[in-house]
Amino acid sequence: MTVLDEIYQEDRTPIPPGHPRILSLANQKGGVGKTTTAINLGTALAAIGERVLIVDLDPQGNASTGLGIDRRTRSVSTYDVLIGEAPLRDAVVSTAVPRLHIATSTMDLSGLELELGTTRDRAFRLRNAIEGLNVNTAADDVDYTYVLIDCPPSLNLLTVNAMAASDAILVPLQCEFFALEGLSQLLQTVEQVRSTLNPNLSIHGIVLTMFDSRNNLSNQVVADVRQFMGSKVYNTMIPRNVRISEAPSYGKPVLVYDLKCVGSEAYLKLATEVIQRERELRTH
Repeated sequence: MTVLDEIYQEDRTPIPPGHPRILSLANQKGGVGKTTTAINLGTALAAIGERVLIVDLDPQGNASTGLGIDRRTRSVSTYDVLIGEAPLRDAVVSTAVPRLHIATSTMDLSGLELELGTTRDRAFRLRNAIEGLNVNTAADDVDYTYVLIDCPPSLNLLTVNAMAASDAILVPLQCEFFALEGLSQLLQTVEQVRSTLNPNLSIHGIVLTMFDSRNNLSNQVVADVRQFMGSKVYNTMIPRNVRISEAPSYGKPVLVYDLKCVGSEAYLKLATEVIQRERELRTH
């Protein structure tokens, strides 16, 4: 029995209109670039004028570390938020990037499922916290236009909370042999969440990561994914780039670490494409 099968389904009330656009970066496979994309897409969106909150929902806390937030300073984390001991605004800290904030994570998150047990609203803790953020920070002039949720690499209560709170899923997909197999599993999960917890959930897009044009396998994966998913695949691909790999060790997004590298250029293009898709959605 999966987490989804066990969760109570009484409350399917949609998030009120006027909320920020909430996107979960999700893939059940590890090492596909979820955290890297959360950090750098968030930075790129902020760089072109959006007001962005990243919610670090991975117990490893790599998104927080990658934005230079020391583990010793994370006195309030998303764990405290999800168990109901703190509002989301208390876990939010500023980053070195203007207009980019992050709700930090700690290893305590790994025990969340045991903590919440069979609590009725356990799948909606994050959704409710984001609603509270909109209400309670209005006086502080915090008006996020995007919330990006960095999910752990598994289907557990954390991922379910992210999907239940989100408008759409953004899927980082590594250009490697088992990519389509992992994608198929994720699409099944999204469909299950849509039918049980969040009827408005959709796939925003699939971003191909770690692309190497010199590698025949990479090119074949790109062709297969585009054939399988069509227009859901973003035109922008994130290349394999040493500067992207180096940046987290300095606690910086790649756009801050090296703005002119090909990785930075790719994430700026991706941010533009994400915003363009949002405009198209609003006009339909």
